[in-house]
Amino acid sequence: MARFTDTDEFAGAEFVHVDMSRARFVDSTMENAWLRAVYLDGAVIEATFLNEGTLHINGVDVVPLVEAELDRRNPGRSLMRSTTPDGLRDAWAAVEATWAATLERVAGMPDGTVDASVEGEFTFAQTLRHLTFAVDAWLRKGILDLAEPFHPYGQPHRGAAEDGFDMSLLTDETPPYPAVVEVFRERQAMMGEYLATVTDVQLAEERPFVWGPEHRMPVLDCVHVVLNESWEHHRYAVRDLDAMSVDEPG
Repeated sequence: MARFTDTDEFAGAEFVHVDMSRARFVDSTMENAWLRAVYLDGAVIEATFLNEGTLHINGVDVVPLVEAELDRRNPGRSLMRSTTPDGLRDAWAAVEATWAATLERVAGMPDGTVDASVEGEFTFAQTLRHLTFAVDAWLRKGILDLAEPFHPYGQPHRGAAEDGFDMSLLTDETPPYPAVVEVFRERQAMMGEYLATVTDVQLAEERPFVWGPEHRMPVLDCVHVVLNESWEHHRYAVRDLDAMSVDEPG
């Protein structure tokens, strides 16, 4: 199978009578792509930041429909859009409860589950490490501006090095899963402690954008990033756990 990476040669291209069945598009931009008279039976779309834009299928913007269904499937998810201190506290309590249930589920799955990757995605352990990194980036660095915000067990997003992140701050080794869980829970507690006393005035304050300090953003937006990361990566994790459960014998 042909592989194309790190290219913009297809931007603005036109594909006519082309067979793209079983093609895979990963970490790719398809903004304003125009698909007409296409056959999509069995197609799977995982769209990053879908809730921030539009996606029209047969003249219908399906984003509100997708968001409503995800909220229905995940009680408490809708709270991540909260803008008040009390609402954000409730939103984080829902995140903690949801992840606690998933950690309990994983504890009852076969050995090796936490280190298994489905279709090249983060393993469950890596997902916890990535959410540790998210709290470090957006709370400990972005909001609190701590001198040493990053735990070495953090798992950065793809492209973090290109964003200017110093990868030497993180470990090159694979930490033991119990230690990963411990740090993940510590970071969840830190987020909860911050939200427990946050005020409307503090939420309105601005901070330098984590990956581009020449830009600024409200503290509220930093909190929303952590909430969104927590729910989106939970969705990915559960998706892959379900796939592994189907493959289990018996």
